Amino acid sequence: MAAVRISSRSGLPSLLLYLGIGIALGQDGIFDVKFDNAELTQVIGYAALVVILAEGGLGAKWKEVKPVLPAAAVVSTVGVGISVGITASAAHYLVGLDWRQALIIGAVVSSTDAAAVFSVLRRVPLPPRITGVLEAESGFNDAPVVILVVAFSAAGPVEHWYVLVAEIALELAIGAAIGIAVGWLGSLGLRHVALPASGLYPIAVMAIAVSAYAAGAMAHGSGFLAVYLAAMILGNSKLPHWPATRGFADGLGWLAQIGMFVLLGLLVTPHDLVDDFWPAIVVGLVLTMVARPLSVFLSLAPFRMPAREKVLMSWAGLRGAVPIILATIPMVSGVQGSTRIFNIVFVLVIVYTLIQGPTLPWVANKLNIADDPAEADDLGIESAPLERLRGHLLSVDIPAKSKMHGVEVGELRLPAGAAVTLVVREGTSFVPSPATVLRRGDELLVVATDPVRDRAEERLRAVGEGGKLAGWLGTGSPVANAPGMVGPHGGSAIPQAMKLAKKLGGAGAGAPGNGNGSGTKTSS
Repeated sequence: MAAVRISSRSGLPSLLLYLGIGIALGQDGIFDVKFDNAELTQVIGYAALVVILAEGGLGAKWKEVKPVLPAAAVVSTVGVGISVGITASAAHYLVGLDWRQALIIGAVVSSTDAAAVFSVLRRVPLPPRITGVLEAESGFNDAPVVILVVAFSAAGPVEHWYVLVAEIALELAIGAAIGIAVGWLGSLGLRHVALPASGLYPIAVMAIAVSAYAAGAMAHGSGFLAVYLAAMILGNSKLPHWPATRGFADGLGWLAQIGMFVLLGLLVTPHDLVDDFWPAIVVGLVLTMVARPLSVFLSLAPFRMPAREKVLMSWAGLRGAVPIILATIPMVSGVQGSTRIFNIVFVLVIVYTLIQGPTLPWVANKLNIADDPAEADDLGIESAPLERLRGHLLSVDIPAKSKMHGVEVGELRLPAGAAVTLVVREGTSFVPSPATVLRRGDELLVVATDPVRDRAEERLRAVGEGGKLAGWLGTGSPVANAPGMVGPHGGSAIPQAMKLAKKLGGAGAGAPGNGNGSGTKTSS
């Protein structure tokens, strides 16, 4: 827990502190624990990676990933191939490794680490387009890299390159299909079946995600791609008790990182790293300054992205525990020189993580790339299904930059069948009137009947992003103007605003409200 706190304050990926704990426990450390079981490390590392990918997928916002999905897919496949070729050439010609060892190193270090990317990027205010590409890439590229490392580490020569490419494409297709199917079926089940306790929802979500990995692996597909896609679908399906599920997944992800990194620190023998220090520096320099930038610029050439954003994405290709875990594959397979491969990868990851992680905010600032400070924060809405009552309780938190601040309850213009029933402000709860002005930090309890639940949530998010005129001036959801809606304070919508909306081409021809002064019309 202390390591988590220190890494959060320092900006360093937590992997370094956990590795340090493992090294301190190991045979060159304080407690002289002897551990050299590479096979056990690989098994536990795979399990931890499944949890980390699931946590990353659950946190991925589809509205950010969808526009950049083609770019992320190309970077995580074509870009990986370019990076492998350049890095392997450097390892062969500059360090003197044979081609098999060089190709293994090139494949191992060409994968960006999901845990490192997720932990660093969520503290750096970058535009959603950039974070979407980087997070999706780190979730996608583990799958082809694992296939490459296993192929290069197998006994006997590697098959023709086109056969290998076809196998990779087939495994990715199978993994993607299974991940999408499991995620869709899981979200459908959780949305329509009320579990007896809210604490079961986080466990169910993680179980579904892990099942996607198992199904993908058993079908000879990419289990890593399956778990990431299934988790992404689950994370964007408006499941009940979602904040609790995210908190559980986040804690489980931290636990997986801690266990995995400490175990990797135990596995390494520090005094053996001295001879491989400079080869690791050379390979890492080529990877960071040549292979990664070329892979980003060439693979993203068909997409319209400014050069400075590509430069930042080149520098943000963070490595973490995943390359070290993948470096255990040749050790388990008995590849000649596998210990040296592991040592080079270990040193490379530590040195360049120390350089890239803390300097990423500085690079973003120098490139004048930052998130739009005027962009409104998304609302945190938790849904608790009321199966017997055929309704929902929506718990809404109003963040600091939400444009819902200053909006009256009546101006929310929720659909008929939804109403704000309670406001919690500074520890005090009260029942609002239509004229109650909402403030930053307020927590709202919204009751919505089953048919209008989605429309009510869309309307709340629209107001959070566009303010009280959302829907009238083309901002956010057009829910405000659906039949049965009421204007502010319960009467029909303001005629002047309606005329203005029509002039601007927006909606706004909805039916007048019930005029009973209630602000919304419910069927309680």
